[in-house]
Amino acid sequence: MNELPRIHGNPHIFPGAARDKDDEGKPRADLKKPWAAVTKAAGLPGLRIHDLRHTFASYGAGAHLGLHVIGTLLGHAQPQTTQRYAHLDSDPMHRAVNTICATISAAMNSKPSTEVLPLKRADGRG
Repeated sequence: MNELPRIHGNPHIFPGAARDKDDEGKPRADLKKPWAAVTKAAGLPGLRIHDLRHTFASYGAGAHLGLHVIGTLLGHAQPQTTQRYAHLDSDPMHRAVNTICATISAAMNSKPSTEVLPLKRADGRG
């Protein structure tokens, strides 16, 4: 199926049930029943929609997308809200340590170079 069925005059993917004229064209306000049916059919009882947001955010953090980008995608107004998702992926730290160690190890095990490289000061001067 290439397209979801649409209700004429309602642009929403999950349209609300129009009980009266004021409800027409509005999104569905409650996803409890449809979500219960989806999780039951998928064999994932107890999975919350919020769990999907956390998973989405943790994959974004693991891909080094940055908290600003992730927060924008999740619709967070405050960076502090997105910061709560930063702990979800410890793999970047593990990868960073391995990368640094591999670089140091390669430098220690490589043949000495005849090229003289200037040392840079940690404070950025000279």
